Amino acid sequence: MDRRTFVQRTCIASAGFLVGEIPTLGEDEVVLPKAPPIDVHEAPLATKSPLGMPGLYPGRVVELHDARSIVGNRVSQPVVRGMLEQGLKELTGENSAESAWSKFIEPHDVVGVKINPSGAPACCSSPELIREIIRGVESAGVAIRNIVVYDRFGNEMDLGSYRLLMPPGVRVVGVQDCRLDEAGYDANVYCQVDFFGEWETRSYMASIVANEVTKIINVPTLKDHSASGVTGCLKNVAYGTFNNVARSHKEPYSFTNPLIGVMCTVEPLRSKIVLNIMDGTRMVWHGGPLTQNQDFIYQAGLLLVSTDPVAMDTVELDVIDKKRREEGAPSVWEHKASSLTRNGREFYTDASKNLFYRQPGHIAAAGKLGLGVSDLKSIDLRKVEVSA
Repeated sequence: MDRRTFVQRTCIASAGFLVGEIPTLGEDEVVLPKAPPIDVHEAPLATKSPLGMPGLYPGRVVELHDARSIVGNRVSQPVVRGMLEQGLKELTGENSAESAWSKFIEPHDVVGVKINPSGAPACCSSPELIREIIRGVESAGVAIRNIVVYDRFGNEMDLGSYRLLMPPGVRVVGVQDCRLDEAGYDANVYCQVDFFGEWETRSYMASIVANEVTKIINVPTLKDHSASGVTGCLKNVAYGTFNNVARSHKEPYSFTNPLIGVMCTVEPLRSKIVLNIMDGTRMVWHGGPLTQNQDFIYQAGLLLVSTDPVAMDTVELDVIDKKRREEGAPSVWEHKASSLTRNGREFYTDASKNLFYRQPGHIAAAGKLGLGVSDLKSIDLRKVEVSA
């Protein structure tokens, strides 16, 4: 079976599989269209790394909470440092954070730190956390010049002031400066699919991922998303690595499931993601990914650590849906026509409204593709209360 056939078959199968994964549909729930097959052209590694998704500890997620990590909407770097070190030791079973980092990183590596600046300045990967990750990577023997903090959009990174706030010597790279800029992408690695009759049906992998970095630390945020349900580990590396991805959702429909999961299977991306560190100091429970409305941004004081992106996103989905229930907002699984609006202002101020029929099932679909554990009951969730 060639690669193209494999991807097309798994995508079709996962669509049927997910019907049984979502809550029972009510009479007013909309039946969504099936996704078309996706053609993948990739660059397989000579030897697949055991560190690649789902990584060394499939199904294990460490969730740390410390109320001191964010106070008055300011993140405390010393507190985050303690949370990160404790989380890594709990994940790996090592006695020191340095030994834990060495499970994933070697001195000769070129390490990419994939941030999520979308939603800056209100909610993005905290510079305080990124600086501590850089510190940890250095402790594994990596030279500062071989650490790259990157994302697709340089303008969004500028909103988060990453170029100013990273340690001297660290490269800060935006893959593209505008949405039509294709210079930073590898024309030989792509996903091809026609969702809505768009003129460009290919999405290319960023060259920095395909050809430069050898390991990637993925740093998503704890955030809902109007099209995919949540934007966690999987979406951060899929839609943050390939271009031309906004075409996967056109009001009111979204094909983020299965595109997110399929993109995460593409080599060499899959083998290079070795660790996921989710910044949950702030939680966006509605209006993601771009909201600046503080009514929908909760100072949760969380940090999650895992090698398994599916397991972590499954935990994230549960946390966000619980918060939405507490706030009286509908589940991200809801597919009611009455919940939709085409008015952006209404969406950003009313938690009962959404722009698309969300697709949180992309997480379980990614699990079916072998990227991790999507059954919440099967996940080894280790909750750690750090604050005294």
